[in-house]
Amino acid sequence: MAGGEKTVRIVGGKFRGRILASFKGRDVRPTSDRAKEALFNILAPEISGANVLDLFCGTGGIGLEAISRGADLVVFNDISADSLAILRKNLALLRTDAKIYNLDYAALLDRIDVTFDIIYIDPPYKSGFGADALGRIAGRRLLNTGGIAVLESDKPFEGEIEGLVRYDERKYGIAYLTFFTPD
Repeated sequence: MAGGEKTVRIVGGKFRGRILASFKGRDVRPTSDRAKEALFNILAPEISGANVLDLFCGTGGIGLEAISRGADLVVFNDISADSLAILRKNLALLRTDAKIYNLDYAALLDRIDVTFDIIYIDPPYKSGFGADALGRIAGRRLLNTGGIAVLESDKPFEGEIEGLVRYDERKYGIAYLTFFTPD
């Protein structure tokens, strides 16, 4: 597509097939439809009624998918005001609302007073923010009992996170999805 624009759509739930406003350029890397569909097939039993945090949300593809599939509360966070402007357009398009923060991920994790059933962490690849975010999530006990944190990255996860157990990892295209739960 011209200018690096990518088509982003909802792949399941009540808004299935809806095309979303997307970012033009190369600064945002939406999760592929294949990875998103696989992720939500894995998370399907957990989504309905869940509290979900889309931590590095970009234009909101993962959180919007969670809304479409019946999540009760979705919190979006991104440091990019431009990305959040597109997220707001998509929320209006779907005629739904959500809590949106425009903060550095660490600031959000250090102060948020909600716990979550699902936390999706998709930092810029090669940033190193994923392991730090997981450590903050574990340290503040932001995952409910039986909750799931999912890290998307461009390589397999290495190391351990005190307070979390890594229980699965899958590769979709260039993306690795690594799954954690509280120990």
